[in-house]
Amino acid sequence: MEIAHGTHGLHGSDTIKRVGGWMIGLGVVFVILGIIAIVEPGIAGVTVSLLVGWLLIFGGVAHLIAMFSGGGVGRVIWNVILGILYIVGGFYFLTHPLLALGTLTLFLAGILIAEAVLEFIAYFQRRSEEGSGWMLVNALVTLFLGILIWRHWPSSSIWAIGTIVGIGLLMTGISRLMLGTAARKLANRVAV
Repeated sequence: MEIAHGTHGLHGSDTIKRVGGWMIGLGVVFVILGIIAIVEPGIAGVTVSLLVGWLLIFGGVAHLIAMFSGGGVGRVIWNVILGILYIVGGFYFLTHPLLALGTLTLFLAGILIAEAVLEFIAYFQRRSEEGSGWMLVNALVTLFLGILIWRHWPSSSIWAIGTIVGIGLLMTGISRLMLGTAARKLANRVAV
């Protein structure tokens, strides 16, 4: 009985090692993509706007397919209108990626400013709690970044989206590397 259990543990550690290896490999890919996006933020930004264009087209097609699901004339008309708007927006993003990047950047600035306002409200509601100062710091940094992007728009379109995506990819890659490394260490401890 103990031998079977021990073999099962070894099999589990092999799986953990394999998963850890995949996590490390994926982490390396994300880190490389993140560095490329940070070094070439304009290219990364245009890539994001092209991706958004394709997502809009797929969303539009999904709405057009959904019109056949029934639900009455109003629902059918609503799905047709949304489907057409999504598809037209998607084609606009695909045919004018630099203008689309400018639009996305302006939208990002607005979202960051709105997020900062909400963080300020959350801070003032919880300012007596321990650690709430970090909410204030987050609100200030987010507001600063939103205003920076807004004030320098449209020139901020060249760097803002690509840099933020690059930082996100880099942080995701580092976290996957750390998780993969931890999984490998765990597998080595289990195997012993």
